[in-house]
Amino acid sequence: MDAADTIEVRTSRLIAADGLLAPYRETIAARLLNTELIRERLLPPGGSLADFASGHEYYGLHFRDGGWVFREWAPNADALFLVGDFSQWRPRKAYALTRISQEGAWEIRLPEKALRHGDLYRIHVRFPGGKGDRVPAWARRVVTDPETKIANAQVWRPPSPYRFRNPGPVRAPKPLFVYEAHVGMAQEEPRVGSYREFADSVIPRVKKAGYNTLQLMAVAEHPYYASFGYQVGSFFAPSSRFGPPEDLKYLVDEAHGAGLFVLMDLIHSHAVANEVEGLSRFDGTAFQYFHEGERGLHPAWGTRLFDYGKPEVLHFLLSNCRFWLDEFWVDGFRFDGVTSMLYLHHGLSMAFTSLGDYYNGEVDEDALSYLSLANELIHTVRPAAVTVAEDVSGLPGLAAPLENGGTGFDFRYAMGVPDYWIKLVKDTRDEDWRLGRLWYELTNRRSEEKTISYAECHDQALVGDQTLIFRLLGGEMYESMSVLFRKSLTVERGIALHKMIRLVTLLTAGHGYLNFMGNEFGHPEWIDFPREGNGFSYAYARRQWHLVDDPLLLYRFLAEFDREMLSLARDRSLPDGAYPYLLLADETAKVLAFSRASLTAVFNFHPLKSHVDFPVWAAPGSYRQILTTDDERFGGHARLAPGQIHHTLTDPIHRHFLSLYLPTRSAVVLEKI
Repeated sequence: MDAADTIEVRTSRLIAADGLLAPYRETIAARLLNTELIRERLLPPGGSLADFASGHEYYGLHFRDGGWVFREWAPNADALFLVGDFSQWRPRKAYALTRISQEGAWEIRLPEKALRHGDLYRIHVRFPGGKGDRVPAWARRVVTDPETKIANAQVWRPPSPYRFRNPGPVRAPKPLFVYEAHVGMAQEEPRVGSYREFADSVIPRVKKAGYNTLQLMAVAEHPYYASFGYQVGSFFAPSSRFGPPEDLKYLVDEAHGAGLFVLMDLIHSHAVANEVEGLSRFDGTAFQYFHEGERGLHPAWGTRLFDYGKPEVLHFLLSNCRFWLDEFWVDGFRFDGVTSMLYLHHGLSMAFTSLGDYYNGEVDEDALSYLSLANELIHTVRPAAVTVAEDVSGLPGLAAPLENGGTGFDFRYAMGVPDYWIKLVKDTRDEDWRLGRLWYELTNRRSEEKTISYAECHDQALVGDQTLIFRLLGGEMYESMSVLFRKSLTVERGIALHKMIRLVTLLTAGHGYLNFMGNEFGHPEWIDFPREGNGFSYAYARRQWHLVDDPLLLYRFLAEFDREMLSLARDRSLPDGAYPYLLLADETAKVLAFSRASLTAVFNFHPLKSHVDFPVWAAPGSYRQILTTDDERFGGHARLAPGQIHHTLTDPIHRHFLSLYLPTRSAVVLEKI
């Protein structure tokens, strides 16, 4: 089948999955064609994308055949020099690079003794109208002096390279239970944590909590710690704040040994605007890696925006995908900022209320093609890999397979769910919650694409916002979390709703569930990294694990419930993609009931009323209670006898229903026997 036939087939498959896309057939086909045209520009006849994406083995500093070879891409440069400890930080003739291609590749070869493990270095670039030092674009190790704050690349050739002991997983877990984590703030003390501390102390917690996937934030080197890792300077260097590269490999290895799948946050939506520690004006031009002018600068973030139509930029980014798979054995990626990549308006102030919003001239079609190629590459290099799109726009086909006309992501995050929970908790009394609207928000997704839902992630925990538990409890978190002295109605309400919110989100989720580190036990307060505005304090850039470990505090009940609800979803094997069916959304009684596979879940959100003999429609048969948020083990009041069995009744017109006792602010899950 030739390219035209392939495009026609894929276009037809995407439209067959959603007939409302038929008016946009021409645009869909044109975008698929654009991807094929870019592929033809990148690859020689018969060439493979995997071979093309191996720039990390060519550029940068490497020890080859008994000596050093260093290469850099700088098309606008007049001269390049390696500078460092070995040259007294001056551009010397002995360390001058030679231009070896018209496209702007430069090279220098040095004997083994010229460089030593641990040497600091930069590239000195001379270009028309100026000059300056730069951290090399393909550097694999970048360190920052704690006193001067100056960043440099570092020669890294340890005498004993790390050898992985545990093979990576042969397939992704189903469903995905994702534990989102930040290595630097995963320790108890007010300081920066390390890869090894995380591996030894946090991975066992993740495993015990019942999660099967670890999603690591802030891995690539970033100049500003408080950016949360989202303003990357060096794309091929793991952050040295947390330790050497070998320690990151140890972390991934330990995670695999614990049976965890490892995803990495991949930031290809933008780059830090720094010129020395980043890619901006690397060769003296504003447009080497990025768009020139206003299009090259993100209006809200102040960062640089990649030109996804330039072959050399695609070489850089695709090689970056392969690098982390090859070198650190990660199992896939969460692509950050996909909405910003996809649209020329970056999704700012856009509601995306009609399909036309996805098929107008505001889509960056080169960015869309890059994402398709990246997904193809990742799944070719690592068939078991998982890719997840962080997209709030809802672009059709984003998480559909490439062969079906999609962009190829395995999952997309249901980003509207946590936004709605925060809005609901923040702005509306729970006695006024509209359950029909809540059901819509929880289940509003494209049935042909896989999604991962969550009640909150790191976004809701950042300073300026609040976690759900903090919005629910406020200052009483500091005074009324004792097991022995439970007198606060605010805490009672908050703990009850915290459990219910998580359970209904999980049981209505499409194909997976995410939690941010510590939120499973209601970690108090917010996240605030050291910065000038807080006196460079680490007080809020840590996790207070002792709270969940203390048997005299209520946090342990939330952790135990979180673990039990994950166990229910895993052991009861909720079918992959099984859709939840609404049974009841009673706005007066504040009761929401739905079924999913063999389970029936009933939520009484009413703040005051417990319901006796409450009818809930159900298929005829007997049902066993297998979970309730009101269980004493989870800090509840034990108003429901454990394991009780309910039999359906029949009304005068032969409809079947369950007659249930529903305590106020509680949920119960029943399994059909």
